[in-house]
Amino acid sequence: MKTSLLGLLVLGLIACTSVPNVTDAGADGLDPSSDSKGPTAPLSARAKTAIARMPKEYGGELQKALAAAGENQSELIGAMEKAKNERREGVAFLIANMPRRDLVSLKSDFILRNVECAYLAREKSPWGRDIPNDLFLNYVLPYVNVNERRDDWRQDFYERFMPVVQECKTPSEAALTLNKEVFERLNVKYHASKRPKPDQSPYETLEAEGYASCTGLSIMLTDACRAVGVPARVAGTPMWTTVRGNHTWVEIWDEGWHYIGAAEQSPLSRAWFGERAAEAIDGDMRHQIYAASFRKTSLPFPLVWDRDIQYVPARNVTPYYTSRRNVTLKVLDKSGGKPWKAIVTFRLDGETYARCRTGKGEDAAQLELPGGKTYEADVAPAKSSSLGRMLRREKAFTTTVETSQEDGQEIVICPKTD
Repeated sequence: MKTSLLGLLVLGLIACTSVPNVTDAGADGLDPSSDSKGPTAPLSARAKTAIARMPKEYGGELQKALAAAGENQSELIGAMEKAKNERREGVAFLIANMPRRDLVSLKSDFILRNVECAYLAREKSPWGRDIPNDLFLNYVLPYVNVNERRDDWRQDFYERFMPVVQECKTPSEAALTLNKEVFERLNVKYHASKRPKPDQSPYETLEAEGYASCTGLSIMLTDACRAVGVPARVAGTPMWTTVRGNHTWVEIWDEGWHYIGAAEQSPLSRAWFGERAAEAIDGDMRHQIYAASFRKTSLPFPLVWDRDIQYVPARNVTPYYTSRRNVTLKVLDKSGGKPWKAIVTFRLDGETYARCRTGKGEDAAQLELPGGKTYEADVAPAKSSSLGRMLRREKAFTTTVETSQEDGQEIVICPKTD
């Protein structure tokens, strides 16, 4: 089922060796639908030393995670101790944000393998190094999407699908290619009744003769995207507003978020359910649209197949579907001045949302942003530009941008002057 990693090992790139396909997160008897605190273990001197090796911003959450890990604490500490310098943030991010079912069950080898292979995909894909770090951590690195069984899929999927996208130049091109090839190569298809359960992991779907729900298909496509370094996440609504039923799909990031129906052939953000999604009701928990997150949030992802589960974090992405607007962006050297080449990154609710370049070919950049929102805009120098020299002197800058509900809004950004 797995191909050889000989070429990679010869190059000394990874120690991503063959492993069992499944990690049973419920093997210790913990109810996987529960994420209650449960008993906690005191932190040993070894634990404190391991935490000290990790990036400081994760210290507090790592202390909580290890305290909640119980008898599995030594496995998590082992992962922290063995992590390479350049991989420490990845290990810290996963452990700090794990639900308790994983804290008490996942082994150090499982964590380290996933981290190593995720960084390898980042290094080997043409787009990998351009992916913002916060998106890499939250939407490439994680080994799981929602509450599915914790399969050890990453090495297998890397070996299967990296060759499939080797000619692709962008995350969008890779995602569209994978959406066609993954399901054909694995003989996976949708079936409402033949699939054993809705929330199947990739290998559970293969064990079920390739039958999966829209959720199972979305999990498989998301994992395939992540395996080759494309930021991807499961999205969906618990209830349409215009017809009965729920639905799950995939979002991928390529300078902004785009949606795609798993195992369905259509351009990005042009799937059949787009019109239904546009009728979602922001603020109505039943009719909002959610995107799953591994990073902890205050909002749970609604799992219609098990409403008792509250430990899957989510982000409310309804405005992308209901109030997405075309925006024109310019960066000027000063108010009323000349256009400059720059890279502008828009952050919404503390996370990278979109990115664009200005002054390349045309003076203005075109992008889509949900209207009625306030963004942080980080302006950085484009290469070989006088703005770049200016921003390096000024250490770039961050400003606030507000979008209107009107289509075609023009946004002009310029450095602040005293």
